[in-house]
Amino acid sequence: MYNNCTSVKATVGLEADKNTVYICGSNNGKRYHLTKNCRGFSNCRAKTIKTTIKKASKEGKTLCGWEE
Repeated sequence: MYNNCTSVKATVGLEADKNTVYICGSNNGKRYHLTKNCRGFSNCRAKTIKTTIKKASKEGKTLCGWEE
């Protein structure tokens, strides 16, 4: 059984630039996500922001546990 994140993980590289990730726009967000539909966004009440892995990492964010 797959969750939303792992079921689309293989196609992420085909649909978008491999460096593109999504973060929750709140000040408390600690993770970045490979897709906008990731289960990890369920608690995010702020706007979803499209960014790069490099920028997200620079802000101290790490890959969402649902996508590891």
